[in-house]
Amino acid sequence: MSFGAVLLLGIVAGATILLGMPIGRLRSPSVGLRVVLSAGAVGVLLFLVWDVLSAAWEPIDALLADGSNPALLLVNGLLFVVGIGVGLLSIPLFQRLAQRSQDPSELAPRRLAVLIAIGIGLHNMAEGLAIGQSAATGQIALAIVLVVGFALHNATEGFGIVAPLAGDERRPSWGFLLLLALIGGGPTFVGTMIGWTFVNEQLSILFLSLAAGSIIYVVIQLLGVVSRARRSQLVGYGVFIGLMAGFLTDGILVAAGA
Repeated sequence: MSFGAVLLLGIVAGATILLGMPIGRLRSPSVGLRVVLSAGAVGVLLFLVWDVLSAAWEPIDALLADGSNPALLLVNGLLFVVGIGVGLLSIPLFQRLAQRSQDPSELAPRRLAVLIAIGIGLHNMAEGLAIGQSAATGQIALAIVLVVGFALHNATEGFGIVAPLAGDERRPSWGFLLLLALIGGGPTFVGTMIGWTFVNEQLSILFLSLAAGSIIYVVIQLLGVVSRARRSQLVGYGVFIGLMAGFLTDGILVAAGA
């Protein structure tokens, strides 16, 4: 597959995240709609945590079962632990630094949207690695199927990114929404290029575990936001819808033979 064709695959896989961006400009959605959107984002992110941790742990699990390469097992295990730790614990530090020059209450929804985009972007970097790796090894049909599946998946992730912005007093500009889409979807393209250039299992484990740690932190923050609305039943509906959307798009990918 040519370099240009691989570029196109990465762009298509990541660009569908744009579909959810207009929701961030809703002026006055009801409290119920805001709760469902935020809880739906939690559901999607919970699925992603399961998805990325499973993928990151798979090569470690295989080495544990085999028992023939303890050195590689140690390296992969350390990358797994360090990635989750950095992803989960470094974000609060960045937040505290940002709060020194910004009004926390005024920009909280925007910061949360950026954090969600970063977590999803790290996850999408790993997806791009899978696409690029398939193309590099001549598995063109698999690469195309992955692109279709990831494109469907990224469409649901876009809604999750902008959920905190719906109804925000400061209506986000289209430029800011495009920036969020670039943070969340752009790494798919970057990962595709890296995967096409070279294949590295340790790099994949690191990106996946970083994504898991950052997404877990964002889930904690989002749960704090929706709990203040005291709409537990709506929260349950939203989480269920988001979780099922994640598994549905993943199921389509698996059913297609990826």
